[in-house]
Amino acid sequence: MRKIVSGLFVSLDGVAETPEKWRLPFDAETGAQVGKGLTDTDTILLGRRTYLEFADFWPKMTGEVPMADFLNDTPKFIASTTLSEPLSWKNSTLLTGDLTEALTELKSRPGKNILVPGSPRLVRVLLRDGLLDELSLMIQPVVVGSGLRLFDDIGRTVRLEVAASNTLSNGVVSVTYVPGENVP
Repeated sequence: MRKIVSGLFVSLDGVAETPEKWRLPFDAETGAQVGKGLTDTDTILLGRRTYLEFADFWPKMTGEVPMADFLNDTPKFIASTTLSEPLSWKNSTLLTGDLTEALTELKSRPGKNILVPGSPRLVRVLLRDGLLDELSLMIQPVVVGSGLRLFDDIGRTVRLEVAASNTLSNGVVSVTYVPGENVP
C-alpha cells in the first residue's frame, strides 16, 4: 500500500506558516535533502490554502526552476470543502466526500508515495486522524514568534518515532518521523 508522506519547513517554535518569509535560503545541500523523497513520489496531496498559493505560482515556472516540472506534471489531489471544480492547475482533482475514505482509496491504488508538500493544517488533520505515514520536518534555526504552529489544536497525544535525522551544514535539522504507539 502507498504511503502518505509530508514535508514541511518548521521553525524552532513550531511555526509552519509562510516559510518563504523566514526559512534559510535554499542551497545545494537543502535542495538535495528536499529532493530525496521525490523519486519515491508520484502523487501530490494539498490542502486548499497551499493549493491556491501553488496554483498561482508554479504554473508560471519553467523547468529551469527546481521542482517546477515535478509540481506541474504530477497528479494533484486537493482536500477542501470550499473549492469547487474545475480546478485551474493542470492534473488537479478535488477530493469529495469523507476525507478518510477518499485517502484510503487513493492509498490502495497502485503507485508510489503521496506527498504533502506544505499544507500544515492538512498535515495536522492527517496526523491527528492516523492517516499520515511519515512526517518529515526541516527544522530551521530560527524563532519566528507568531504564526500558524503545526501542532496547535491537534486535540490528542500522538507518539512519533524517529526514522531518520541529520543536521545540515547551515544548522537545519532534518528529521523524519513515523507513527509510534498512540496514547489515548
